[in-house]
Amino acid sequence: MSLDHLSLLARFQGGFLAAVPHADVDARIPACGDWTVGELVEHLAHIHHWAAGNVRGVKGAPLGPGPFDLAPHYAAQAAELRAAFAEIDPDTIGRVLAHPHPLGPGPVRFWHRRQVHETLVHLHDLLAATAGAGSLGMVGAEPEVWADTVDEVVTVLQPRQVGLGRMDPVRHPVSLVATDVGGTPVWVLGAAGGRADEVAPDVVVSGTAEGLALTLWHRLSPAEAGLTVEGDRADLETALAQPIVP
Repeated sequence: MSLDHLSLLARFQGGFLAAVPHADVDARIPACGDWTVGELVEHLAHIHHWAAGNVRGVKGAPLGPGPFDLAPHYAAQAAELRAAFAEIDPDTIGRVLAHPHPLGPGPVRFWHRRQVHETLVHLHDLLAATAGAGSLGMVGAEPEVWADTVDEVVTVLQPRQVGLGRMDPVRHPVSLVATDVGGTPVWVLGAAGGRADEVAPDVVVSGTAEGLALTLWHRLSPAEAGLTVEGDRADLETALAQPIVP
């Protein structure tokens, strides 16, 4: 399934914006320590603004210290990002996440995908704060979208974390199996390229693509995500204890 990342981005940004007025600005984000709703909204607004600058190849003007009227503030930065995407050809070379340096040259379309998953995970966070706890099915995204989230973590984000020295390499490969996606895709966390068929994983984790994604993003435990774990659970816990996402 080929994903239309720009349509997904507009959809998830709209869901996020619609949820902001219904959330307590001081409510904690489940699974995110002391992070509050207000900090979450300002963070995602900042990330959109920062990404728009990278798309255009410029450093965006500072947004200021706040406090902000959260919904209009987020709406403005979400619109800025979409405008940048509309202006710049996706094959244009801009600045993208990289290693061994944090940013390097790469196609603008990188940010189409990256901002979809940034918004998707934080939409889950916002809804979890309103509900008081995170669970599966809060966002209503299709399994294929969550599978793309898993793929980004395994093939882009986690290798970058290692390349930047933010985490140690995964010593015991973990196989991830999405049971609700056509073709039953398999990734190997800790293997070169994420899909090395020759790697014999120490542990196999299977379940919905959403459950896998939210576990990799440290939003749900494997049990909360309804995942089945075969093999050495200690190896899985060791891998998940590391900062495999930024």
